[in-house]
Amino acid sequence: MKKIIVICILFTTLMWSQQDAQYTQYMYNMSVINPAYTTGDLGIINIGALHRTQWVGVEGAPKSSNIFAHTPLSENVEAGFSMVNDNIGDIIKENNFYADFSYKLNLGYYGHISFGLKAGLTVFDVNFNDFNLESGSAFTDTEFTDNIHQSFFNFGAGVYYNTDQYYVGFSIPNILTSNHLNKENGKYQSIKDIHMFLTGGYVFIINEQFKFKPAFMAKGVNTSNITLDLTSNVIYKNIVEFGLSYRLSDSVGAMVNFNLNDTLRVGYAYDYTVSNIGPFSSGSHELLILYTIKLFNNYNGFDKSPRFF
Repeated sequence: MKKIIVICILFTTLMWSQQDAQYTQYMYNMSVINPAYTTGDLGIINIGALHRTQWVGVEGAPKSSNIFAHTPLSENVEAGFSMVNDNIGDIIKENNFYADFSYKLNLGYYGHISFGLKAGLTVFDVNFNDFNLESGSAFTDTEFTDNIHQSFFNFGAGVYYNTDQYYVGFSIPNILTSNHLNKENGKYQSIKDIHMFLTGGYVFIINEQFKFKPAFMAKGVNTSNITLDLTSNVIYKNIVEFGLSYRLSDSVGAMVNFNLNDTLRVGYAYDYTVSNIGPFSSGSHELLILYTIKLFNNYNGFDKSPRFF
């Protein structure tokens, strides 16, 4: 019975790897998926880090971490980079290193629209050598004996439109390839795929103290169904933000983040799994840190930045 459970979990995590890692706090992690995301705060370097532990309690469950940074180079040009690590049970590992470039047009009363490109390197590894059953015996299925190691170039593109109160974006962060495992000729190997993201959010000003902020992210892959994330947050005095999230047919959750000062924001999110992996998991946890480096004295604060989303 334990062998069946372990094999089922392994197949589930292999299927999870078909898609880019999912994040509940995606609205503060935007530059990882959309190179057109901009802030427009000259003299400011925005830095962020996020770590997600998926399906706590499941042996070998996925973990994902990323570090990102971006800064305006002029009123119209912004540049940045991101590093993303996805790890499934120390068997499947993917590391992405990307540079971002965006060009922003000022539409005056109608807000801003940005066009972005990203390019970089993906390193993809699969190692079945150390995979053991819970009993300690080796897993000897011949379909899982061939390891994979690949490094390849990739690039992506996106568009991002925003005003002071809302935004919408569309992006394809991996145009050439997006790796996952697929059974072909009796063996598992990496194949090519494309991920597409549609995001949006709005801030409703209720009064001087409270704001209401709904947001969504739809993610599509040409070999699987569309996933949809919905969040509904309340902001109090621009200091604390809290709310609920729902990932279609996958999880429900809650999140909270704090503006500790004008340079540091920290956040936490918890997802309760409602999919078929739920009986084996106590949920998923996500930690977020955002930090602002002021290079000059013209910093205008969070309220005037799309990073507010």
